[in-house]
Amino acid sequence: MSQTHVWYVSYGSNMARDRLACYLQGGRPPGAMVTYPGARDGTLPQAEAGIELPGTIYFAGESKVWGGGMAFYDHSLPGPTPAKAYFITAAQFADVAAQEMNRPPEPDSPLEQLVFDLPAGSSHSVGPGGYETLLVLDDADGVPMVTFTAAHGSADAEHAQPQEPYLAMLRTGTAEVRAASAGQHLPAAAQV
Repeated sequence: MSQTHVWYVSYGSNMARDRLACYLQGGRPPGAMVTYPGARDGTLPQAEAGIELPGTIYFAGESKVWGGGMAFYDHSLPGPTPAKAYFITAAQFADVAAQEMNRPPEPDSPLEQLVFDLPAGSSHSVGPGGYETLLVLDDADGVPMVTFTAAHGSADAEHAQPQEPYLAMLRTGTAEVRAASAGQHLPAAAQV
């Protein structure tokens, strides 16, 4: 199993490559109210693939970035959900997760090792916030496929309407997923 890289699986706005680049290289996505510091390593993903997850997304909470509801993934509900997997380092994944959790990226994040310690199909909450539950969805040829979501599922959340800038980013990402799906496939991705 790889001990340096992961497939970060995005089901929300990070499906859009330019949006993810703001987490890696710093910047403000179009329509957003937040500027990101970027990851410690700003290298763009080495590869990406469009996939489908078996669960579904729902919108809840109040986004500090977009206003309105935020997308969360509930793997216990029927799907499918379009998603994009990015091949990045575990440290980059930890930095993306930190920024999603409204924290600055920090060296030696426990997530850097946790993604390798948890078995496929497991979850681990690192805090009470919206994107603080790590899900190890599967592995593709020994590389963990990971994402983060809320600790609560769709049934336990008050749903909230997302704002148009966020929906526009989701549409961009979904179009990219369709394009990426035609080219590259991850062997275990859809068996979550």
